[in-house]
Order: sequence, then C-alpha cells, then structure tokens
Amino acid sequence: MSYFETADILLPKKIKNNWAVIACDQFTSDEKYWQKVTSEVGDDISTLNLIFPEIFLEKEPQKTIEKINNNMKEYLENGVFEEYKNSMIFVSRKQSDGLVMDGIVGCVNLDDYDYKSTAKKPIRASEKTVEERIPPRVEIRKNALLEFPHILLLIDDPEFSVVEKAAEKINENQKLYDLDLMLGGGNVKGYLLNDEQIKAVQSAIEKLGEGDDKLVFAVGDGNHSLATAKKCAEISSSPQSKQALVEIVNIHSKAINFEPIYRVLFNCDVEQVLDDFVNENGGECNGGDAQYFTVCFGENTKKIGLKPTAKLPVGTLQKFLDEYLQKNKQIKIDYIHGEDDLKKLCKEKNTLGFLFDGMKKDELFEAIKQDGSLPRKTFSMGHAVDKRYYVEGRRIK
Repeated sequence: MSYFETADILLPKKIKNNWAVIACDQFTSDEKYWQKVTSEVGDDISTLNLIFPEIFLEKEPQKTIEKINNNMKEYLENGVFEEYKNSMIFVSRKQSDGLVMDGIVGCVNLDDYDYKSTAKKPIRASEKTVEERIPPRVEIRKNALLEFPHILLLIDDPEFSVVEKAAEKINENQKLYDLDLMLGGGNVKGYLLNDEQIKAVQSAIEKLGEGDDKLVFAVGDGNHSLATAKKCAEISSSPQSKQALVEIVNIHSKAINFEPIYRVLFNCDVEQVLDDFVNENGGECNGGDAQYFTVCFGENTKKIGLKPTAKLPVGTLQKFLDEYLQKNKQIKIDYIHGEDDLKKLCKEKNTLGFLFDGMKKDELFEAIKQDGSLPRKTFSMGHAVDKRYYVEGRRIK
C-alpha cells in the first residue's frame, strides 16, 4: 500500500468561480469577510453550503450541521457532481503575490497518521493539536456524506522529484478547471493525472519514505481537520472514512513562505498582561540570546526583549499564555496571520497584540524529528487570502 493513493474525486459538472471558498479557519474575527463570501455565492452551488466557517461555530451549530448534511445529500441526488474514479489531480495555484504553488490532490491512509507530539508515523502533526477543538469538528463530520478538505501536507523534497516532476508532464488536454478565486484569492487550475503520472508520483513518494525515521508528510495546514478525520474513522464503519483527501506540496517550493501566526488578546487589562509577561519570564533583557516581541495596543507599539523559555519566540509566548489564560478566563485569544490585521484589531479598547519573528521553513522537518510537534499555531504558510480554497471533494459514506 502506497503512502499516497488515488481517490474517487468529485467536482461539479458545471464549475464556476464561486464554487471555491477559502478554508473555514480563516478570517475568524472578520464576519464582514464571510458576509462578502455569502454575497458572492448567492443562490449558486458552492462549497460555502458544504462547510462550516469557524467564525460561526457557536451560532446554532446543530441547525447549521443539519443544513450542511442536507445540502450534501441534495447535491448528490441532483447530479451536481462528476466523479473521477481512482484519480489524482494536479493543482496549480497562482497566489495573490503572483507566485505559483503546485500540488497534487489524492488520499492518505489515516492509519499512517497520529497527531500526538511523540508519534513516529509517516504523517505527523507539525504543531501541537488542541484536543478540545476536535469534538465540535467531529460533530460536523461524523454524519457528513462528503469531505471537502483544506489539508495541505508538506513533503521534504529538495530534489523536486514529486510535484515539480509531475508538472513537467502536464498538458492543457488534462485541465479540469480554471477558477479565479474570490476576494483576492488569485487563480487555481486543476489537471487530471493519467495512470503513468500517478505511478511516477507514488514511486517518488515511496523513496521519500526510505530511511530509519519514515517521516514522509508534515501537516502544513488543516491539522485539526485531519485529526477530526482520524477520530471519525475510529467510530465509522464506512471504508471511505479510513482515508482522507489532501493536497501534497513541496516545502522547497518558492511559493511557500512561512509566516508567523500572531496572538491577539481581547477583554484584557493591557498593562497588567504586559507586566505579568515580563515578570514571569525573569524581566526584560537584551543581547544575542534574547527573544523579541513587539506588542501593540491602541495606537501604541512597544518592543520587549526576554530570556527564552523555548526554542522559538512563539514557544516562549505560548507557554506563558497557556497558563495565563487558564487563570484569567475572561480574556479571549485569537490567532492572526497578518501584521496589518493585528494592528487594526488592537485599536479596540482592552486589546493586546503580540508580533514576533517566525520559524524558517527549512527547519521544520528536522525540528519534528528531534522534538516532535511544535507549539500550536507556530507558523502559517503565507497570508490568509492565500490559504487553500475548497474545490475537490470525496464521498466518505
């Protein structure tokens, strides 16, 4: 059995630009974004009707889940989809910055994945999984007929033997779709791979899995979605549920840039939080060993240097926040991908943001091998608008 397998992939017979919507875990503090998405979709068929944007998770969840499941059933019964049996799809995404990120959509076996930080499976979480985030997502997935993933799995392929090699053989006759993505999301094209191309992809991935460690894939995006799929596979009798549809991408792609994921605290006493952060980390310090944070509140910014308590600045900060938020339940946290977005949020009263340097992408695989999964929300691959959009689907029941 291969590390990466074909899938019976679903695409609309008549696909339009507004079929594709951005990953559900984006713009979680920006309801206006999702209002614009709703306007763009209108009454058309769209993945918006088949996914649950996380900004709305606490608003009548059971009613929304029931509606999503009914929409899936209706789309299947009304013949919305064309099914491509035993397929893989080559995806070429032109991002908002003009760079092109290529990937391949196919299936992985969930037996090859474990989100525990010490796991030694071929598929591993790159960041710590928040266990309490899984049950609400299980409620969404457990009775769903279809999956539309935003999961990106990274491969460490400096020889460009998998995705980039496949790109050399692609021709226009294989094109399935060409979509301009809404609200500044760029463009995405999909090409159906033939049997020879699929075998070449699988063979190249098998070689990546050679050696003692057997780390083949690191989850780049969508770890909680993959963890949810794993949980649902344990309670489902459906053979399709034992796999998950994903897109694989090469971490060495020029289009992949690791961006730090910043932290914003709401409903907090800004000065008190800053004093506690500094004091609990031994006071301010400077020099080569210091880790630096830029804090934002109102119209103000301030730079703080601290002695590290973790390898990465985000680790030092998150270690403090995990304990602090347990003691101060009134404070709410969000994870923000852009510096400008963070500063805009921090203009609100009793709001505090933290900016810091991120991790280099060529450090990821070795860090996972040595230390296991990193602190949650350590990094993001690119800006929010460049996150994966839902396009391909698959039956899971």
